[in-house]
Amino acid sequence: MSDDNPTIFGKILRGEIPCRKVYEDDEVLAFHDIHPVADVHFLIIPKRLIPSLAEVQPGDAPILGKMLALAPLLAREQGLTDGFRTAINTGRLGRQDVYHLHIHIFGNKPGGDPLKVMHGN
Repeated sequence: MSDDNPTIFGKILRGEIPCRKVYEDDEVLAFHDIHPVADVHFLIIPKRLIPSLAEVQPGDAPILGKMLALAPLLAREQGLTDGFRTAINTGRLGRQDVYHLHIHIFGNKPGGDPLKVMHGN
């Protein structure tokens, strides 16, 4: 993790802003979104700054694979046993607000309203 990451995620990684952690290891952090669009809505980010999916290089494949492999495990742990959505907003026209690559994982717990997440991120 670099101290020169000016994004809100950089501040979270440095401990300057608190978050509700879902998972953390040496390479990634997962935490609940502060503006959830579903019963469960969390993000998975690499600790190393990658500004967007558009800037991913072949050498980033291991961390991207790890993030994607964590998504279903963490989704189940958060109660999403009947499916979930993922989203990676990329660039301005892709509605990316924070220029630190992140995967949104969101969904409703069993019995929740499936339409609640249809028009989210």
